[in-house]
Amino acid sequence: MPQVITLTNSALLKYTLFSLVFAAITLLTIILPAEYNIDPTGIGHKLGLTVFHNVKAETSTPLSSQEVAEKSKVVTETIEVIVPAGRGVEYKFIMAQYQKLEYEWITDSSALYFDLHGEPEGDTTGYFESYVIATLGEMKGSFMAPFAGSHGWYWKNTSDAPVTVQLIVKGEYTKHGLK
Repeated sequence: MPQVITLTNSALLKYTLFSLVFAAITLLTIILPAEYNIDPTGIGHKLGLTVFHNVKAETSTPLSSQEVAEKSKVVTETIEVIVPAGRGVEYKFIMAQYQKLEYEWITDSSALYFDLHGEPEGDTTGYFESYVIATLGEMKGSFMAPFAGSHGWYWKNTSDAPVTVQLIVKGEYTKHGLK
């Protein structure tokens, strides 16, 4: 026979207030620093949630196309990214508008769901533009950044074991790393 649980008005109010406090703490310590680079408590910086947005602070003065080209790297790099079991990671490149990136990646085991996308520099709305969405074990191609900002991959591992992605890139970008 099912047990019936009834909440009094005071208990319901208590749980509602607890939920609101928890939501406010989460907003101030995790969401705002990670998504909008707003860190009123300083905890987001200590947790490493603002590190990717600090790239924008370093280049706060507008650069001419020539300055951007001079600062950009045009080298071939091989990068290993480990995607933990049951989790996802983002790896991004900071690129100016119309810069090109050639890439090739391959996993050491199973196929991964991925979204190759870009986020405009300075955007605070959460907008992103996807270029390719698929589930593959390898991919080769190139793209030209349609706008200045961060461009790269979100890989999701649905398997029970970590997957290593070997990413080989050649192109124009100023910085890259995990987001």
